[in-house]
Amino acid sequence: MTRRNRTALLAVALLSLLAALPAIAADGVVNINTADAAALSLLPGVGPSTAGRIVEFRTDNGKFESPADLMLVRGIGERSFERMRPYVTIEGETTLTEKVRIPREETEPAGGSGSDGPSDGP
Repeated sequence: MTRRNRTALLAVALLSLLAALPAIAADGVVNINTADAAALSLLPGVGPSTAGRIVEFRTDNGKFESPADLMLVRGIGERSFERMRPYVTIEGETTLTEKVRIPREETEPAGGSGSDGPSDGP
């Protein structure tokens, strides 16, 4: 194998690895019954405003009985919930330690607006 071929092969391998990084899921969960707004903000699609609404909803209505109850919070629709579902629990400790970022192409259908309610973004 020539030096040029090895360099090209290495570049392809490196790019393949980098392309796979967004697909690597964050490790951990957020207990929506005990987490503060900062921990809730680690969930995908949840910014400070939505996190505050989750805490306010929990304060006003008591503990969530199931993760799907998040859809009762203003601004969280079915699509938003499906993105955060793998990282949500109603029991145990909050173990998620960094913001979960899901690439747009994995969550937005072709031709869609990508929005199912008010967002925290610009």
